[in-house]
Amino acid sequence: MENSDLESVAQEVFTALADPSRRGILAALAAGGPATATDLAARLPITRQAIAKHLALLAEAGLVVAEPGERRRVRYRVDSAPMKVAQQFLGALARDWDGPLTALQQRLG
Repeated sequence: MENSDLESVAQEVFTALADPSRRGILAALAAGGPATATDLAARLPITRQAIAKHLALLAEAGLVVAEPGERRRVRYRVDSAPMKVAQQFLGALARDWDGPLTALQQRLG
């Protein structure tokens, strides 16, 4: 994956994770496994309609995958692959900063 692709995926992940409601939805899915928007609304202090909108954005970012269930109910599950890409992006960014920061500390120390 090219650097610009990594950056693009990371940007989508960071945007999606910026909202506390979306982080709560991801945490609920990670802890409880696949669930429908209705299931999540019963567990979280968010309306079903709001959860559906948040799930759509999380799906766009690739953080959740919609799976058809019984009786036309859609269940969502977490996909950690985009988060791993974001971690790689942050790791590369940290490496880029480590060298100059160490040099600065040595000069100042």
